[in-house]
Parts: sequence; C-alpha cells; structure tokens
Amino acid sequence: MNVIEVQGLRKSYADTKAVDGIDLTISEGEIFALLGPNGAGKTTTVEILEGFRKADSGSISVLGFDPSSRGVQSRVWRNRIGIVLQSTSDAGDLSVQETLSHFAKYYSTPRDVDEVINSVGLDDKRGALIRTLSGGQRRRLDVGLGIIGSPELLFLDEPTTGFDPEARRAFWALIQSLREGGTTILLTTHYLDEAEALADRVAVIARGKILEVSTPTQLGGRASAKARVQWKSNGVIQEELSDNPTDVVRRLAAQYSGEIPELQVLRPSLEDIYLCMIGEK
Repeated sequence: MNVIEVQGLRKSYADTKAVDGIDLTISEGEIFALLGPNGAGKTTTVEILEGFRKADSGSISVLGFDPSSRGVQSRVWRNRIGIVLQSTSDAGDLSVQETLSHFAKYYSTPRDVDEVINSVGLDDKRGALIRTLSGGQRRRLDVGLGIIGSPELLFLDEPTTGFDPEARRAFWALIQSLREGGTTILLTTHYLDEAEALADRVAVIARGKILEVSTPTQLGGRASAKARVQWKSNGVIQEELSDNPTDVVRRLAAQYSGEIPELQVLRPSLEDIYLCMIGEK
C-alpha cells in the first residue's frame, strides 16, 4: 500500500519554480528521506503534503486524502498524521508534562504521556517549563508532540538539529522503533549519516526536481563505483581508481618488503555521491 502518491507536483512563487514536476511514491511502513540543499524545494514539497500549502498543479494523495481539502474529512485525516516542524513556539509557561498532556487530548488514540516523555529522553525535565529548556531539549519535546497522537504517518523536518551525538543516536533508535510499530516516516535532514542510518530509500531534490530515488547504498551508482586506493611513495600520496582494489593491493604488497605506507582503500560515501549529484565538490 502506498501512503503517499504524488504526480506532476508544481509550485511557483512569482517567477521562481520551487517545485517543478515532482513524482513521488512512499510505501506503508517505510522510512523515506528527502535530501537537498537549501532552496531545493524540500520544505515546499513537505508543506504541501502536510496541507500547509496548496500546489499549483499535480495529483497528491496522502493516506488516501488530498491534503488541500477541508472540512470534516480533513480533521479525521489530521488525526492520523504527526508533524515535527523545523521550529515551533508553544506556550513557554507550561511544563513538558502539561504540554504533552494538553496536546494528547486532540487525538482519538494518543500514546501514554509518560511513555512519550521517556522515549524522547525528557524524564528529568518533565516538570520543567518549556522556556527553560535548552535547544536540544526543546527539539526532543517537538518530537514528543509529533508522536503523541500515535500517527500512521510522521513528518520529520530536520528533527535532530541541536542534538548532541548521544541524543541523535537515541533519537535514531526511537525512529526505528516507530517504524517497527508500523509508522511510515518522511524525513528531511542535512545529516547524510542520519539518512544512511535510518532511510530505506532516499530522494535527492535540487532546483525543484527530483534527481534520483534509490536506497542509500545504490544511490548514484554508489555500489558499483570504483574504489580509490591510496598509499605514500617517497613522501608523496599516490592514488589509483580500480574495480578490483584487491589486485592493486596485491601488486603494491609485492613492491614493499613490509607494510604499504599509509595504505587506504576508499569507496564513495553517501555524502560524496550526494555532493556530486547536486553539483558541489
């Protein structure tokens, strides 16, 4: 079953084509990452899917519903989705527990508030006022608000901005547990390691167009790209590209009596492929 189906999505602002004919399909239970530089069209696309913006043209189905529609069905649909925006500004004089308890009342089948507080790592801040939270703690609360309604589909827009490395890893575990529970997740992120760790598939968007949709390991021909063998000879770094790096290493081993100086066998990372695709070195 496809949770999101988009065909020919377009959105312009004056003479600027923010989204220029996007086709996109996301399956039930999938973690899908949307990657692209600032101004590529990521945020506009996601906001259209969330129902915050109206497309100029195109066919859009999110959980079988057109997000631009209004009325009773729209309220029923919103009960089925969760959203974590890039930034929010809720009442700073409520505590973490009060805020989550308040928003839980908007949903027909909310998660347990204490369970959510624990899952986003705010146990020791449950009684703290929102205005006293650090940036990372505030971001964790945003995630808690996104999942409090037990959403079938969760939108995460740059969710780990401000997280320290330990908090990011804990958040990744939370997202993976949500997927295991059947939640479909659409993620936008600038962290390529995050996309690689979490996403079943990624789409690279630039200048309003999707360049490619693939798995992180297959994107841009990454799996079949030549390996880069590097070593030092007479104080100078040498380099050779090869489809068979083992043969190169064997040849080098025959030339040196001991260890091959500063030997490295490198394959393109997801970041290497991504930067190449969007036209950056």
